[in-house]
Amino acid sequence: MIEERAEVVACEGRFAWVQTQRASTCGSCAANKGCGTATLAKVLGQRRTRVRVLNDARAVVGEQVVIGLSEQALVRGALAVYLVPLLGLLGGALFGAHLAERLLVQEADLLSIFFGGLGLAIGIGWLRHHARRIREDARYQPVILRRLGTAQPAGGMTTGLLNHKIS
Repeated sequence: MIEERAEVVACEGRFAWVQTQRASTCGSCAANKGCGTATLAKVLGQRRTRVRVLNDARAVVGEQVVIGLSEQALVRGALAVYLVPLLGLLGGALFGAHLAERLLVQEADLLSIFFGGLGLAIGIGWLRHHARRIREDARYQPVILRRLGTAQPAGGMTTGLLNHKIS
């Protein structure tokens, strides 16, 4: 389970909206000056992120909570977001190249580009459909694991979005 500390900012039925604060986890690293992540954190600042979570713990607005997301949901989500459109792009481009070769088309590159773009569009369309289908599926939702109490002063949240907890 990947865990993160957050504050409840709104409640909607069985869901709650929580706010986390992005922080660079590599601030004390020896390579800090040459690190792209540390540089981005300095440029982008400490932006807060709102996340919709299952609220089976019945947390209330203003309360500090620990939210969690299963590793399996994270891996499946990452595969869907990155792999499906990429496979559509590559599959479409290969199909276009094969079709150009079979039809003896002079502009084989254009046909590969066209079918690659078509494959990418189909992959993104599938991804949108998949995201709508799993939107309410509890297996893919972050959940409030435990309540910590009332909100701390403004500088109290010092964690990053879904830091990995090794169990």
